[in-house]
Amino acid sequence: MWGILAALISGALMSIQGVFNTEVTKQTSLWVSTGWVQLSAFAVCVLAWLFNGRQSVSALWQVDNKYTLLGGVIGAFITITVIQSMGALGPAKAAMLIVISQLIVAYVIELFGMFGTAQQPFEWRKIFGMLIAIAGIVIFKWEK
Repeated sequence: MWGILAALISGALMSIQGVFNTEVTKQTSLWVSTGWVQLSAFAVCVLAWLFNGRQSVSALWQVDNKYTLLGGVIGAFITITVIQSMGALGPAKAAMLIVISQLIVAYVIELFGMFGTAQQPFEWRKIFGMLIAIAGIVIFKWEK
């Protein structure tokens, strides 16, 4: 149950953050806004680390697959692309396309067992579910 609630909260926060970041970008610039997002996120993480156990930061250098340390770099590009998509499409259309993209990529990652995930078997029902979601986007975007 907690996983479902966390996912719903995450989606809601991503939409709100995208709108906030897009507005800051309009008043500053893409790089200033993105830098602020990453800097303020870093500050929150440092504060949480100070009050929550202070695990060793040096453990990062012992991570098996070093490429997984690129999450922050990817996060910067996520921020940039969310800002640009929301500015061009509006929050609802952008969020729907973002979620569909996440779903498709996540399914491919599971199918091939990429990045250390457990490989899952191909299932037509999952493809049909994605097609229904894509149809929902088409219907949502459909203009008279």
